[in-house]
Amino acid sequence: MDDVMRRRSLLLAGGALTMAAIGTGWAARPGAESREVPAPALENSAPAMAVSETAVLAGGCFWGVQGVFQHLQGVSRAVSGYAGGEASTAQYRRVTSGDTGHAEAVQVTFDPRVVSYGRILQVFFSVAHDPTQLNRQGPDTGTQYRSAIFPQNPEQARIARAYIAQLNAARVFEAAIVTRLEPDRPFYPAEDYHQDYMTRNPTQPYIVFNDLPKITELRRIFPDRYRATPVLVAAR
Repeated sequence: MDDVMRRRSLLLAGGALTMAAIGTGWAARPGAESREVPAPALENSAPAMAVSETAVLAGGCFWGVQGVFQHLQGVSRAVSGYAGGEASTAQYRRVTSGDTGHAEAVQVTFDPRVVSYGRILQVFFSVAHDPTQLNRQGPDTGTQYRSAIFPQNPEQARIARAYIAQLNAARVFEAAIVTRLEPDRPFYPAEDYHQDYMTRNPTQPYIVFNDLPKITELRRIFPDRYRATPVLVAAR
């Protein structure tokens, strides 16, 4: 835990550094990383029959991504973890080196009868992160903070690929989307102290400046899909 606090808290600790962050515009500005993107034109080819499906997404620090999906209706569980590398290196101390192949990722379990996979991706691209930043998000840099989708089946891959093409063609963002599709990569849950981090540390400077604005934007852009009480890993 000490390494985590050192890496993140020092980024925004102290008044001078906080003001510098505000001046750059990469943090502290509510909604800086968010915009309402159009819904996916391509959705599941058949009505949802299963009551549970999983999506694995990477969009920078997993604290904020987890927090966003914990507040989304239809999601029953959102777990911070690692994807893209091997089981032997799926530990935070190793992943922070940037040479394990892992990305900080979140496994989202959802009811496709309530919220579709396409809608999960719409929230991912709208408020969870900036998909045009290559190997970074906000103050965090390295391949472990890359934008990536880890499709759990061919249908998810088809929807994600079509959606990225749709958004690029519409020029929704000022730059091209750099989100990678990485199929057939297992997900490994992160250490317990990373779970529910946003909820447990709402006054930590990193959370205040980088992650809580995402929750505000989720409520603003998707008011009918926003859930005030997050679904927590610790509650299970």
